[in-house]
Amino acid sequence: MVIEKPFFTVEQLQNRVRELADRISADYEGKNLLAVGILKGAFMFYSDIVRMINVPLSVDFIIASSYLKTSTTGEVKVYYDIREDIRDKDVLLIEDIIDSGITLNYIRERVLARGPRSLKICAFLDKKEKRVVEVPIDYVGFEIPNEYVVGYGLDYDNKFRNLPYISIFKKTK
Repeated sequence: MVIEKPFFTVEQLQNRVRELADRISADYEGKNLLAVGILKGAFMFYSDIVRMINVPLSVDFIIASSYLKTSTTGEVKVYYDIREDIRDKDVLLIEDIIDSGITLNYIRERVLARGPRSLKICAFLDKKEKRVVEVPIDYVGFEIPNEYVVGYGLDYDNKFRNLPYISIFKKTK
């Protein structure tokens, strides 16, 4: 396994998180914001961005995945669901990376069925060329090429999440 030099440095990540938090804060001024982190991958981004959003908010989480190692199974499994009543709340889903769109679309439809006042999506990384299902994304940190990345919460087989930067990952034989 090879982890290449940082694709995004700690400084680049933090600057972009600040920019996103400022936009979200302006958009949600005076609203009833519920920030929902999609775990496990978004935990670092989620933690950083909710601390930088300067409007009152509630927090909750969902754990869902359609991935096994580096590829999607196509079947979404929800391991932990939002516990908060989301009716009449402005929900912001916070995701680490969108590639196929399968998992995020499933979560989006599941949340919409529960009657929120509004629903927006914030994804730190967007890998558009891998998209199978289109999902409306309101806030994007960075668009990236079709490379497998690790760090800043992103993993390979539950490893490398603790890297403070994002790096391209190559699996060697």
